[in-house]
Amino acid sequence: MFVDKILSCKECGRDFDFTASEQEFYAQKGFTNEPGRCPECRAARKSQMNGNRNWYGQSERPMYAAVCATCGKDTTLPFKPSGDRPVYCRDCYKPQARRTSW
Repeated sequence: MFVDKILSCKECGRDFDFTASEQEFYAQKGFTNEPGRCPECRAARKSQMNGNRNWYGQSERPMYAAVCATCGKDTTLPFKPSGDRPVYCRDCYKPQARRTSW
């Protein structure tokens, strides 16, 4: 039913394949227009439009370097450690999280 097509990218001008399977995918999704950009330009545009956002539309959090209080391994945290409490890597935190009191 679908046949591979060669299209020209409106962004960079290069030719790219619009495969039969891609055409079938577009039809299943109800898309009526063929892609105007090659996969590379589409990916670049998508990342440019999303900026520095994750799947939930939130900006990426800054991560902070720390050293695990149990094993001494370098780790990263989504918060800035204050230094008055111990911090743990992912592996060491799991057993610590089961505590009911400090």
